[in-house]
Amino acid sequence: MNRCHWVNMDNPLYIKYHDEEWGVPSYEDKYLFEMLLLESFQAGLSWECVLNKRESFRKAFDDFDYKKIAKYDEKKIEELKNNKDIIRNKLKINASINNAKIFMDIQKEYETFSKYIWHFTNNKIIKNKNDEIRATSPLSDEISNDLKSRGMKFVGSTIVYSYLQAIGIINDHEKNCSIR
Repeated sequence: MNRCHWVNMDNPLYIKYHDEEWGVPSYEDKYLFEMLLLESFQAGLSWECVLNKRESFRKAFDDFDYKKIAKYDEKKIEELKNNKDIIRNKLKINASINNAKIFMDIQKEYETFSKYIWHFTNNKIIKNKNDEIRATSPLSDEISNDLKSRGMKFVGSTIVYSYLQAIGIINDHEKNCSIR
């Protein structure tokens, strides 16, 4: 099987993520929030680092339950800051709580977060035709600006572009990749 060049073939988690998740269109709000939270923790780090800690994040962040996360208090924040199994960045931890609240606000406005995020492309998947490596796009710029205007944190255009790839709005599997 041919895979995208960036897949670490020595990491079974990375292979599984590439083969079964990355670029697969996702519409379920719980998963969309999970990926948003994980992508925000990726800022300044490698995706592989975050992916390797994913199950620890799942445990620490109540199975990515945004309703619970939105209610986290100082005691829970301290617990997260002291959890050696996750990325212990106070700004990112606080952002996850803030973003959970805004995520639910968007759900109220659009019925689901899925409807919100997919409306930017009229429910169409963007399949890039070449192997040009991108970090941002006009679409990620637009969504980033909208999320920031709503008060979300750690949602710059590069993070949003990665997020759009992760949830399948953008399919950037390389031409020679068997998944394409």
